[in-house]
Amino acid sequence: MATEDMVRNGTGTRTDAGAPADSDTPQGAGGRTRDLRQLITYALVGGSGVLLDLGAFLLLYNVAGLHEQVANVLSTSLGITNNFVLNALFTFGKRDRLLLRYLRFYAVGLTGIALTFVLLAVFSRGLGVDPNLVKAGSLPLVLVFQFALNRKWSFA
Repeated sequence: MATEDMVRNGTGTRTDAGAPADSDTPQGAGGRTRDLRQLITYALVGGSGVLLDLGAFLLLYNVAGLHEQVANVLSTSLGITNNFVLNALFTFGKRDRLLLRYLRFYAVGLTGIALTFVLLAVFSRGLGVDPNLVKAGSLPLVLVFQFALNRKWSFA
């Protein structure tokens, strides 16, 4: 019971199988390696989502002529869905409660849409910066913010 409380409160560690590890043992090199591998995989998945998001935005805005905000919502939604599937399969290895996890992941994604919406409004509409540059510049900021939320909430 004490070990379960420690894991729930974040003071214990978990093994690869997700079971609580000994609470007296600090996270060793294996845990750090696993965390680094997870971060690298998340970044690669995120990169694929960024390319998909940006490519779709460029097509929807520049070719299809959609308003930049509409193009942003559609392209970001496509990137979110791509990233959820790949992160569930490869980064976090979670295949349970997929609908709940997707809804959480998408909610986190909506924060990215909202943040980009504000940046587009301020820099594009307010200051006259090309929406393509604003969208591209917003992606790293949104990626870091969403990684933290997804790791702690969507795939916890």
